Amino acid sequence: MEPKIKRLMQFAQGIYNKENGKELYNKYLPDIQSITPQEIFLVENEQLKMGHTPKEMLKFVDKLINVFYHTLIKYEWERPKEGTFLYYMMQENNSLLSKLEKFKVIIKRQTYEDDKLIIIESLKELEDYNNHLLKLENILFPYMEKKKEQFEGLKIMWSLHDEIRNRLKKIIEKIEVKEVTEVKEVTEVTEITEVKEIDMKKLNKDIGFLFFAYHGLVQKQELILFPSAMEIIEYEEFRQMHIQSFDYGFAFIKIPDKPSISLSTIINTEVDISNSNTIKMQTGTLSVEQLEAMINTLPVDVTFINADDKVAFFSRPTERVFPRSVAIIGRDVRQCHPPESVHMVEQILQDFKKQKKDKEIFWLQIKDMFILIQYFAVRNSKEEYIGTLEVSQEVSDIRELSGEKRIL
Repeated sequence: MEPKIKRLMQFAQGIYNKENGKELYNKYLPDIQSITPQEIFLVENEQLKMGHTPKEMLKFVDKLINVFYHTLIKYEWERPKEGTFLYYMMQENNSLLSKLEKFKVIIKRQTYEDDKLIIIESLKELEDYNNHLLKLENILFPYMEKKKEQFEGLKIMWSLHDEIRNRLKKIIEKIEVKEVTEVKEVTEVTEITEVKEIDMKKLNKDIGFLFFAYHGLVQKQELILFPSAMEIIEYEEFRQMHIQSFDYGFAFIKIPDKPSISLSTIINTEVDISNSNTIKMQTGTLSVEQLEAMINTLPVDVTFINADDKVAFFSRPTERVFPRSVAIIGRDVRQCHPPESVHMVEQILQDFKKQKKDKEIFWLQIKDMFILIQYFAVRNSKEEYIGTLEVSQEVSDIRELSGEKRIL
């Protein structure tokens, strides 16, 4: 570790341990005044190696960013050109900030009963920013992780994304809950009605936190994440990322024109995917074209994790349950999940490899969708573990089936 990074680590650890902030600042001032975006990732990654969890680090990462702010704001980096992946990501951030400013005016009025519908509408609009976050997690993060080990620290940003998602969801649920009425029968003709009211003080506090959290997200992206990405990612890779972004959608901005070039013509692949290839199996022979079309026709999302825990393949059905992009190919499956759920991924893989289990099933409600997620251990003819198959499906229609249908 370079001496400068060691000193910055000592400064960060001092902040974490709640040591005297002024003394720490003065002691490490030269390093604070010369820190770069990439060095921040180095420091964060070293702290993860020390055993700190992403969730723990969220508690003090904003303090560090505040200390480094004046240095980072003056840091010179090449801005993305119009029509590129990061250009649109920054456009989405600008639109988010505009929406937050309009929302701020509504909240300041403190007239909740009159503005209830507008507040709900404004909060629901913020849900669209999830497209932006998914592109960070599933496109930008994988590219950066493959470049340098230090970008393991991106787990901290993902943890922040999940915290904001959860807070937004809870606030919307709290406001949307219809007035709950408890009716207590006193006599045969008399009733007393108790109405459960929203705690406005608590609600304002929650919305205030959300407002500053979104601002903090934009700040972290544009002072640290995007400058680092511009320094390590090549033009051709940004072109690949831009094409993949259309699988996720765009937040708050007009959808740009999609490049006419196919992703398969510009992305490097280790496998020849020529349609002339055939795959011979015990139960038949298929061309690569037939096999790919067949898998993509299935009404499920299929993802295969190889024996080394790397994402090796995913299907592209007409309607996906969860978005995927080719940036995740070769990515460790642990990096494809929020930090707080990695322990479950570890447990599933461990149980499959030790032959304790052959499958694991989860189900969850997302808006109007009921999602069934199944994990299967994949073994060869010798019963050796060769990977894990994830199958996700929206099953609302299946749950409603009854009786029989035997004819068209």
